[in-house]
Amino acid sequence: MPRLSEVIAALDALWPPSRAEQWDAVGTVCGDPDAEVSRVLFAVDPVQEIVDEAVKLGADLVVTHHPLYLRGTTTVEAGTFKGRVVHTLIKNDIALHVAHTNADTADPGVSDALAGALDLRITGPLVPDPSDPAGRRGLGRLCELDHPETLREFAARAAARLPRTAQGIRVAGDPEAVIRTVAVSGGSGDSLFAQVRAAGVDAYLTADLRHHPVSEAREQSPLALVDAAHWATEWPWCEQAAAQLDAISERHGWGLRTHVSRTVTDPWTVHAPSVTSPSTSGAPN
Repeated sequence: MPRLSEVIAALDALWPPSRAEQWDAVGTVCGDPDAEVSRVLFAVDPVQEIVDEAVKLGADLVVTHHPLYLRGTTTVEAGTFKGRVVHTLIKNDIALHVAHTNADTADPGVSDALAGALDLRITGPLVPDPSDPAGRRGLGRLCELDHPETLREFAARAAARLPRTAQGIRVAGDPEAVIRTVAVSGGSGDSLFAQVRAAGVDAYLTADLRHHPVSEAREQSPLALVDAAHWATEWPWCEQAAAQLDAISERHGWGLRTHVSRTVTDPWTVHAPSVTSPSTSGAPN
């Protein structure tokens, strides 16, 4: 079996920490470099539910997309929820490693996995990484559909192929508009509206879209917007990442066993559809 340091070196080769944004907190949070690793669990969020799952599974390493400590802290006291995560990991000899924005821009990265889940043909990055001479790395992906669909049909495709969440899929635009080209970006994506408009695509699928940016984007162009849950747009990366580590394990003869958590850690739990309009809501005139 490989040591943790060997597995981490392989993960860092896939998602070099140097390619993470300066504000990000990626890399190994806890773990003994000399400890042996036989079982690895991949998940989006380093929350207690995932750590408990790792304990039950007998995992030696948890790899998450989201950081545990994105900002500095002065305590890992077990009375705090993050401190409890750290205590549980250390008590059970489980390491935690994070690949966040360095996995977003990788080749393949988070948006490649998202496009793959939607069965879209990738034509290139939405925001190319200038340091990549091959022009494959970068934020988001530009994609084509195999055949034109209405926006309504494309939203149904996303709802059917992404993991189910309470939010589901929200759409801004004419449901009957014809969609041939799409930009996708896993995670929060309303900061990329200018690049999406410049790309000239018919629709943009991402997460965490807010009222004012969406309202302004819709006023500026006919671009259709498809908003999925943050967790749902990034979960496909876990399967992609596990497959990448499987290939490395096979190449080195490590015999690692990788697992992808199916636990839904999206924080939203219930969606109650609105049933009244402003004229019938009972609000005073």
